[in-house]
Amino acid sequence: MNADAFIAIDWGTTNRRIFRIENGVAQAFERDAKGILAISSGGFEKEICLIRDRHGKLPLVLAGMIGSNRGWIDAGYIPCPADIEALAAAAVFPERDIAVIPGVSVTHGSRGDVMRGEEVQLLGAFAAGWVPGSAFLCQPGTHSKWATIERGALRDFTTSMTGEMFGLLKSHALIGSEMQGDVDDDPAFQAGVAASADKDLLAELFGVRAAAILGLRAPREGASYVSGLLIGGDCRARLPLPGQTVHLLADSLFARLYSRAIDMVGGKAIPVDSEKAFVAGISEIRKNMK
Repeated sequence: MNADAFIAIDWGTTNRRIFRIENGVAQAFERDAKGILAISSGGFEKEICLIRDRHGKLPLVLAGMIGSNRGWIDAGYIPCPADIEALAAAAVFPERDIAVIPGVSVTHGSRGDVMRGEEVQLLGAFAAGWVPGSAFLCQPGTHSKWATIERGALRDFTTSMTGEMFGLLKSHALIGSEMQGDVDDDPAFQAGVAASADKDLLAELFGVRAAAILGLRAPREGASYVSGLLIGGDCRARLPLPGQTVHLLADSLFARLYSRAIDMVGGKAIPVDSEKAFVAGISEIRKNMK
C-alpha cells in the first residue's frame, strides 16, 4: 500500500462520503446514509473498524459533523480568517492515526455563523487552483453556504436554511399538499425565481395554495415553483452586485438549479466539482499535519 495513502471521511448529519486517497487522488469511494444521527452512542469506533476492514488499515482524516458536540468528538471551531494550515494545526487526535478537523466560525456583532465540512471543500477548491485566491463561492444544500475567500483564506461566510425550509414547508405547512411534482430547472422553477424579485416571500408562499385552488398553476408544478422562490430569494440576498461571479460547488440537480437562479438574478456561475474539491482540501490538510 502506498505510504501516502489514507482514508478521508466527509461525515455529515444524515450522510457520509468515504474516500481512500493515494497521492491526492481518490482510488475508492462510497456514499451511504450513515450520518452521525444513524450511529448509536459509542458506535463510532465500531464504524471506523468496519471502514478499515473494507479499505485497509490506514490513517483516517475525518471532517464534518463527526467533529461536533453531537458526533464522536468535539473538535471545536477556529475563527475566520481560516486557511488550510490553520485547520491542520487545530486538528484533534482521538487516536494516534485518526485526525478530526475542526469547524470554522465567524461573528458579526450579535450574529454568529458556523460550518463543519464545507470548509474543506471551499479551501480545497482554492488549493487545487479551481478558484482564484480571492473569490466568492456557494455550496448549496440543506444549509447553503455562501463564502468569501481572500488571499487563500476563508474570510467570511453566511449560512441560509434554503433546503431545510423547503423540506419543512413540504412536510408541515398548509401549502405542503400543493408542493407536488419533481423539482428541476423547468418553467415553474424559473417562474419562482422571477417571483422572488417581489421580496414578499411570505405572501408568495401562501399564493401557492391560492393558485392551486383557483386553477392558476398546473398540478405538479408546486414543488418546482416553491424551490424557485426559496433559491431565487437566497441568491438575490447574496448577489447585490450585477455580474458577480460565483464559484458553485454543487453536483447534478443543485448545480442546475443554482446556476439558473444565479444567472436570472444577474450573476455568473462557474461550476466546481464538490467531491474533487473535498479530496483536494483534505489531502492538503493532511500534508500540513505532518
